This record gives sequence, structure tokens and C-alpha cells, in this order.
Amino acid sequence: MTSTSTPPGLTRFNALEEHAASAALHEVCASTAWTRRLLAARPYTAADDLYATSDAAMAELSETDLAEATAGHPPIGRPKPGDPTSAREQSGMSGADDGLRAEMLELNLAYQEKFGHVFLICATGRTAAEMRDAVRDRLGNPPEKEREIVRTELGKINRIRLTRLVEED
Repeated sequence: MTSTSTPPGLTRFNALEEHAASAALHEVCASTAWTRRLLAARPYTAADDLYATSDAAMAELSETDLAEATAGHPPIGRPKPGDPTSAREQSGMSGADDGLRAEMLELNLAYQEKFGHVFLICATGRTAAEMRDAVRDRLGNPPEKEREIVRTELGKINRIRLTRLVEED
């Protein structure tokens, strides 16, 4: 027999005052437009409803909204001090040797110079070499293609973070 009850973390999220719910969502994604869209759809009866709203909001982000969202992410290999979420997501860089770390720094800088924002990838479960190879490949993309890849990667990151939010006991 399967349960149709709302997950405890989702119940807690639904019950939060708006400012607290907004802060929790901002930890997931730095886009104000995305956060507003998810807040407006509360309460959620199922996690899948929350995920679907997130996906729809992500698809509708303007270039400015997307830039705001990417600005909330530190460069790969340099998580913000005191940010356990980014450190956990980028854990594949923890075992990288100094040469790979230096190469990743150079690639991050080249990417940021070309596209105007940090290299964004769903780093969860990826090795340092996989992330390096991805940034190398994506440096050759035209800006329009890269913007859509960033949107997709951001959606993956948001899904992982939302899952953690609603599955907490």
C-alpha cells in the first residue's frame, strides 16, 4: 500500500511564513522571478507539483532572470566559504590534483570572459575531470546555445535542491 500523504518536508515548507519560504527557495535558486512563481503556487499537495512548477518557472526565466540565478553560484572548484550546499555539490573537485585545479581556474576565467557569468553545471556526481571536459566543450558554444544549456543545468540543480528541501524529516 502506498502513501498519498504529503512528505513532512513539503508540509513544513507549505506552512512557512512567506519570508521564510522565500528565503528557503532563494537557497535553492537566486532568481527572484523563480522564487515568486513557486511561492504563488503554494500550498503544494505533492513534491511532483512543486517540481513541475519549478520546471515551468525555469522555462520562463528571462535573460536577466537567468543572469540573476547564475550569479548565485560560485565557480566550480571554489565554493563559497560557509556554503555546505555548493561544497557538497562540487565534492568531485575535492580529490583533484593541483594541476587540474589550476586548469579549472583558467577554464572558469575563459568561460566567464566569453559568456559573462560563471560556468554552471550540475556538478553532483561528477568528477573533476568530467567538469573540466564539460567546460572545455562548452567554451565552443555560441551564446544562445550556452544560455539554454545553462537553463537546463540550473533546472537540474534546482530539482536536486528542492528534493532535499521536501524530503527532510
